[in-house]
Amino acid sequence: MKKQERGLKHRVIESHYIHKRPWLTARCERLEMADGRIIPEYYVLEYPDWVNTIAITKDGRYIMTYQYRHALQVSEYELCSGVCEDGEDPIDAARRELEEETGYTGGKWSYLMTISANPSTQNNLVHCYVARDVELTSERHLDPTEELEVHLLTRDEVIELLKTNSILQATHIAPLWRFIAEEK
Repeated sequence: MKKQERGLKHRVIESHYIHKRPWLTARCERLEMADGRIIPEYYVLEYPDWVNTIAITKDGRYIMTYQYRHALQVSEYELCSGVCEDGEDPIDAARRELEEETGYTGGKWSYLMTISANPSTQNNLVHCYVARDVELTSERHLDPTEELEVHLLTRDEVIELLKTNSILQATHIAPLWRFIAEEK
């Protein structure tokens, strides 16, 4: 999905980076609104696109990760997810992340949706997929900074997690609810 360019648009008068690191890039822009008003400082966080996958085993179990998230200082359930590497097709990134984090591969893959975590301050998109009938075929290959558990849950258990706010990541909640609502 391409980023939409319709409707009102601000004109960038000036733009400069205030921080540029692998996991946090921020720029400050001076903008002119459509009606001529000036916004002297507008901050944009730049991220690569992200992916997440609703992965379901042959016996109908949802593959969820459980991990600590330091900004909120909580451990929570999430979909398998990650970052698109530079030039990587999102579905390839989703397949790679599923294998690296869980050891599951294969299955029938389909595109579900593309969403934004925060279109007012972030410039990236989140590409969401469904992988049905995946199988455990390899060892996990976690990044040095990753520490997560893999859980196989029933559909009802996932719905209960959603209802009880046990999943906090909005970019995981949205595709899960959509998939459950549309599931036949």
